[in-house]
Amino acid sequence: MTRAGDDKVLILFRHAKAEQTPGKADRERELTGRGRRDAAAAGQWLHEQGLGPELVLCSPATRTRQTWEAAVAAGACGESIDYPASIYSGGADGVLQAVRESGGQTQVLLVVGHNPAMAVLASGLSEGDGSRVAHECLAAGLPTSSLAVLRYAGRWEDLAFGAASLERCHVSRA
Repeated sequence: MTRAGDDKVLILFRHAKAEQTPGKADRERELTGRGRRDAAAAGQWLHEQGLGPELVLCSPATRTRQTWEAAVAAGACGESIDYPASIYSGGADGVLQAVRESGGQTQVLLVVGHNPAMAVLASGLSEGDGSRVAHECLAAGLPTSSLAVLRYAGRWEDLAFGAASLERCHVSRA
């Protein structure tokens, strides 16, 4: 991906459709067949867009792990992956803190997580700045297997609400 200067790219990826099984622990819920297909479509889209993260921060939940695995099988790539607990349990603030702590010198960082944290974080980081079309997509609630692509100029440890621009929002469907 072509980057201007020190611009960084943050991709927020909401996990694909998961099963709703009574009695099964939330953290252990798995993707449905549709979820696997949609996650693969997201992986293909990431590949086509040239969005290859150097670092992936993935919630440790089963459905997020499976989402990233299906995306990789379809063409997405990531140089390294980590599973911070705060992506699962920390809400938007926990995700933001994980990005600040883990980003380092990374230029392109992708987070695979859950709503409402992904939508709240994308909206808060951009505060209306960026593509009108992307913000309209985001306003629809960031459905399962959606990706929000934000651009940020600065150090990850300084990332704050209102500091990024929402460039793209994509809903992946097979």
